[in-house]
Amino acid sequence: MIELSRKEKRKNLFKEIKRNKTFYFMMAPFLVVFFIFTVLPVIMSMFLSFTSYDMLNPPKFIFLDNYINLLVHDDIFMIALRNTFILAIIVGPISYFASFIFAWLINELPPKIKWLMTVVFYAPSISGSVYLLWQLIFAGDMYGYLNSFLLRLRIIEAPILWLQTPKYALVIIIIVQLWLSLGVSFLSFIAGLQTVDKTLYEAAAIDGIRNRWQELWHVTLPQMKSQLMFGALIQITSSFSIGAISVGLLGFPSVEYSGHTIITHLLDFGAGSQRMELGYASAIATMLFLIMMVANIAVQKIIRRVGT
Repeated sequence: MIELSRKEKRKNLFKEIKRNKTFYFMMAPFLVVFFIFTVLPVIMSMFLSFTSYDMLNPPKFIFLDNYINLLVHDDIFMIALRNTFILAIIVGPISYFASFIFAWLINELPPKIKWLMTVVFYAPSISGSVYLLWQLIFAGDMYGYLNSFLLRLRIIEAPILWLQTPKYALVIIIIVQLWLSLGVSFLSFIAGLQTVDKTLYEAAAIDGIRNRWQELWHVTLPQMKSQLMFGALIQITSSFSIGAISVGLLGFPSVEYSGHTIITHLLDFGAGSQRMELGYASAIATMLFLIMMVANIAVQKIIRRVGT
């Protein structure tokens, strides 16, 4: 019976493909490009993570040596892992909930003001990595905007080297990343809020929903689960892949590796670096991929319970 069921499922699948062959034909170029530039690199990275490879010599299979060195002997990776988790745990949830709250509030505004505020909140996401602005803000001399402000208020007596002091490194990265990461999730959420059928609120009121919080939990959020999941995916990806901010503001490597993340550690071993240890770099990339996958699965399970 089990074998028959599998044959029936396979037969139904082929019928479905045949029935929608035009659609699949139109999707084929995208699927090919997606496989070549997304799926295949992941597979190759996983394969190379079990090898010693420097692009000059053929890959040499070394089984789990890269992972053992990474988790047991590489102290800098453990610093990077700790920093990455700290950043992800702080930046991810704060940015996610802040994006939704701002989207929820702005969605209640008149259309013209709503459009203006949407542009304002989305602008950081398309402005690029404007590190010069942040370097001016956190400059270590008396002309830095933050130092100048604090000196004027007599909060500090001498300029602080913000970008060269290890204890401020993660705080600065968190501030900049929060500023950069609000836009995409915010745009997804405000789009989702506008697709919620208004008649559902009237029906909910008849069923006993009496306040905005009940409307939010029982009507709004269940109707925009796809946007919530998309926003979560974006936030998980961005918060675990922080690296450019650290390099752009704190230098490479940062002082005492205070701003070191898994991404910057990957850059230290990957193509373009002096080390050229691509097998080891692939092990780092695979570890990051697995961490992000586990985090994404956990968050998706939580979101599916929204409204229940």
